[in-house]
Amino acid sequence: MERPEPELIRQSWQAVSRSPLEHGTVLFTRLFDLEPDLLPLFQYNCGQYSSPEDCLSSPEFLDHIRKVMLVIDAAVTNVEDLSSLEEYLAGLGRKHRAVGVKLSSFSTVGEALLYMLEKCLGPAFTPAVRAAWRQLYGAVVQAMSRGWDGE
Repeated sequence: MERPEPELIRQSWQAVSRSPLEHGTVLFTRLFDLEPDLLPLFQYNCGQYSSPEDCLSSPEFLDHIRKVMLVIDAAVTNVEDLSSLEEYLAGLGRKHRAVGVKLSSFSTVGEALLYMLEKCLGPAFTPAVRAAWRQLYGAVVQAMSRGWDGE
């Protein structure tokens, strides 16, 4: 797998990382639009909510959004040495598998990530930036997928 273009990744992430919660909420709103079946996986805090909007604004879910954005931030920081995150990402994969997330759902998460970046960056979200993020996200999911090994 080709390495993503570090400079494009870092520059584009700067705009997002200024308000991670706001952009993370855009990501998850899009995710639930694309794959509503994922919402019940968050029953630990969404069972009592009647809509994705209510769930997204719950303190527990905001905490999850923060964590997801921190993982992306770590991938951006280590874009030139993603292998240093491999064990951590495999563990993250195992945690997601344990709560019933299917590996295939991560392709939808990838679409939601690209959507969020496009919304945040506007015209600066060029085809080259999109390609760099696809590569980076692909590498992250590849590492996380080890958490599903041996199923």
